[in-house]
Amino acid sequence: MIYSRIAGTGSFLPPRVVTNEELSRSMDTSDEWIRGRTGICQRHIAEESQSSSDLAFPAAQAAMTAAGVSAADIDLIIVATSTPDFIFPSTACLLQAKLGIKQGAAFDLQAVCSGFVYALSTADTFIRSGQYRTALVVGAEVFSRILDWNDRGTAVLFGDGAGAVVLKASDKPGILAHRLHADGSHAGILSVPGNVSRGAITGSPFLCMDGQAVFKFAVRVLDEVGREVCAACGITPSEVDWLVPHQANVRILESTAKKLGIDASKVILTVDRHGNTSAASIPLALDLAVRDGRIRPGQKVLLEGVGGGFTWGAVLLEL
Repeated sequence: MIYSRIAGTGSFLPPRVVTNEELSRSMDTSDEWIRGRTGICQRHIAEESQSSSDLAFPAAQAAMTAAGVSAADIDLIIVATSTPDFIFPSTACLLQAKLGIKQGAAFDLQAVCSGFVYALSTADTFIRSGQYRTALVVGAEVFSRILDWNDRGTAVLFGDGAGAVVLKASDKPGILAHRLHADGSHAGILSVPGNVSRGAITGSPFLCMDGQAVFKFAVRVLDEVGREVCAACGITPSEVDWLVPHQANVRILESTAKKLGIDASKVILTVDRHGNTSAASIPLALDLAVRDGRIRPGQKVLLEGVGGGFTWGAVLLEL
C-alpha cells in the first residue's frame, strides 16, 4: 500500500509590514477596530516587483531543504493561488523554472482560501495512485493586488505570503483522510467579480464580501467537514492534537474550535501577524508550528479551509 507523508515544510512572508496604525492614517479605521473584530495586528505586503511565484520560491526552497530533497526529486508541483502571476503560463510552471526542476507535472489549483487543502488532497491522491512519488504543494498569494484600499471592510483583512510542503510516498500513513466540498450557489457572498476582456477590465477587479454571511457559512461548514474527516478515521475532533485552520479572522477560528470541541490551546493561530493570506494561510501556520516544536511527529493534525466558491475541505494527518 502506498501512502503519502509530509516530509518538510517552509514559508515566506514579504519583508514589508503594514500595521493597523499605518492603515488608520489612510482610511477610516483604527488599531482597536481592526484588532477587536479580526485579531489582526499587521500584515505583510509584497513589493510591486514581487509576484506569487516570487513568494512561493523561498517557501518551496525551505520545504525542500527541510525534507532533504533536491530539484531532481520533485515530480509534481501544485500551486494553490487565486492571484497567479499571469493568465498563463501557470504560477506552478514559473515556480518550476525558478527551482530548476525539469521533470514531472506542474499546475495551478484555484479554490481560494481552501486552495491548500484542495491541493494537498490532490497531491495525496496522485501519490497514492503510484503516478508520482515526491510532490511540492504550495499556497501563494498577493491579495494586496485585488483589494480596494479605500474599503476598510476588506482591505484591513488580507495580506501576502506563501507556504509550502513536500509530500513523499511512504509505506506508513501520513495523510490519513481528506474531504472536499463546494457549493457554487454561494458565489456572491465572496468574489472578485471581474475579468479582462479585449484589453479592458469588465466588472470589478476588487474583492467583494458579505462579512456576516461568510462568517455564518464558514463556522457551519468547518464544523461539519472537521467532524466528517475525523469520523473517517474513527476519532472525534477532541482527540485531535492540533487544529490548523485557515487564518481568516480570530472570531471564526475561536467559534470553529468551540463547535468542534477542540480546546483553544490546541489551535494554531497566526492571523494576528499576517492577516488572511488565503491559500497561503494554512501552510504558513503549519510551518511555524512545526519549526517552533509545537507540532511533533506522531501527533494528529487537522487542517481546515473555507473560501470563495464556496469551497471548503479538511485534511487529517500525522507528521
